[in-house]
Amino acid sequence: MRLDHVSFAAGPDGLASTAQRIGGLLGTDFVTGGVHPRFGTRNMILPLAGDTYMEIVEVLDHPASDKAPFGQAVRARSALGGGWMGWVVSVDDIAPVEERLGREAVKGNRHRPDGTELLWQQIGVNGLLNDPQLPYFIHWQTADDLHPSHGATGEYSLACLEIAGDPQRVSEWLGETVEAPLEDIKVEWVAPNGTPGIVAVQLQTPHGLVRI
Repeated sequence: MRLDHVSFAAGPDGLASTAQRIGGLLGTDFVTGGVHPRFGTRNMILPLAGDTYMEIVEVLDHPASDKAPFGQAVRARSALGGGWMGWVVSVDDIAPVEERLGREAVKGNRHRPDGTELLWQQIGVNGLLNDPQLPYFIHWQTADDLHPSHGATGEYSLACLEIAGDPQRVSEWLGETVEAPLEDIKVEWVAPNGTPGIVAVQLQTPHGLVRI
């Protein structure tokens, strides 16, 4: 179990403009990810050190976005003006998570611009919808060299997650201590002042630490 990526929902200016704005703060460019046909969303990504990445995601005008919990989560966050939506934990075996949560994982896929298809399973987005401090789980079904973090130069990395929430609550959700997937990432827990969830993310860049 490890931190896989963090998700930022596009604002009212749309995916490309949001990516350009945040990329400008970081001093780098996001790359096109692709469309998630099962979820009615699409993303742009920034590969990061440590086999992690950041995605900016946008909901599409597509029936899937109304039915899929992930599409619902993106739509809800974007409707609030955009911002941090959640964090995602990668697991090698999703079956124990399915058993613990009492439901089956859903399949996900997207095609990169070069046509390569990425495949995975995910579970727990309903938890994210109800309590945004909680991560959801992903199990990649593609080779490691196709992971969205591939190609990271090491110049950009996650330095700190600022989360409004309760680490004990998150540990119960994970089925083990919250330190397990976040052992290499500094986490600052703050008491929720409103909705729990990611307050900010600090990224190390060649130009210094940037807080978004």
